[in-house]
Amino acid sequence: MLSEKPWKPEAVLRFFLGLFTSICLGVLVVKWLSSSYSPFDFDPKVVMLVIGTFSFHGMVLLLANAFLREHGLNWAEGFGFRSPRRGRSILLATVVGIAVLPIVLSLGQVSAKIMNSFEITPIPQETVQMLQSARSTDLTLLIGVLSVLVAPLAEEVLFRGILYSFIKQLGFPRLALWGTSLLFGAIHNNAMIFLPLTFLAVILTLLYETTDNLLAPIITHSVFNCANFFWMLYTAPMSKLHVA
Repeated sequence: MLSEKPWKPEAVLRFFLGLFTSICLGVLVVKWLSSSYSPFDFDPKVVMLVIGTFSFHGMVLLLANAFLREHGLNWAEGFGFRSPRRGRSILLATVVGIAVLPIVLSLGQVSAKIMNSFEITPIPQETVQMLQSARSTDLTLLIGVLSVLVAPLAEEVLFRGILYSFIKQLGFPRLALWGTSLLFGAIHNNAMIFLPLTFLAVILTLLYETTDNLLAPIITHSVFNCANFFWMLYTAPMSKLHVA
C-alpha cells in the first residue's frame, strides 16, 4: 500500500504552474529556432527534441527538487527509494517491464487496426521517425539516453510520484488512477499509442502502490523504453513501436 504523502496543495499548484510556463517558453524557443529569423542553422527535429526535453523532462526534475525541499524531504524520503524490500521491488519491476512489453505492443497493433478501419492512417511517434532516419550516431545515442534514462525518471516523478499521490490523498483514488493514466497516454500526442500507453500507466501506478517505492515504476518504464529503443534500431517495423 502506498504511504500517504505530505504534498501541500499550494506546492503542487506552484509545481504545475512552473511546468506549464516552462513548456510554453519551450514552444516559443522551438518556433524561433526553427524559423527563418533564427541566426542558427539547426535541424528543426533536433531542436524540438532537445528544447522539448529540457522544457518538460528537465524542468520536472528541477521543480521536483524544489518541491521536495519545500516539504523538508530528500528524494529518497519523498519517493520511497529507501523503502524495505528494495531488492524485491527492483526484481519485480524488471520482470514486469519485460512481461508488459508484448501486451503493450499488441495493443498498439489493435489501435492501428481500429484506426485503419476508420480510414485513419496510423503515424508513428516523432521520436520513432527521428530515430529511424537518424544519420548520426550522436543523435541516436541522445535519443537512447533521453528515452531510457531521462524520460522514465521525470515522467514517473510527475505522474506517479506527485500527481497520482496528490489526487489520491484528496480522497479520489479511482480518479487518481484513471485520470493520471489517461493523461500519461495523452501527453505522448499520438493516437496510435494512446491505448497501449494508458494501459502501461495503469500497470506503473499499481506497481507504485504495491511497492511504495517510485524506483519500481521508474525501472519498469526504463526497461520498457530500452527494449523498444533497441527494437526500433534493429528489428521492428515503425508502425509497431512507441516510446513512453
